[in-house]
Amino acid sequence: MPSGTRLTLDRIACNGHGICALMAPSCITLDRWGYPVVSGEELEGKAIPEARRAARACPAKALKLC
Repeated sequence: MPSGTRLTLDRIACNGHGICALMAPSCITLDRWGYPVVSGEELEGKAIPEARRAARACPAKALKLC
């Protein structure tokens, strides 16, 4: 992926399954209600393939790499 890759979250589409945080622990955490929190910062290193896997696995398709 080119540099400048960021992970974004559509908070309205998200159902709080939490799968993403298990698949991408280096770039996604869960808030106290179990919804993901993403920083919006550029991803580097192992965070890129983790984020790609998490976006593909999201049942609500709420995560996107851009």
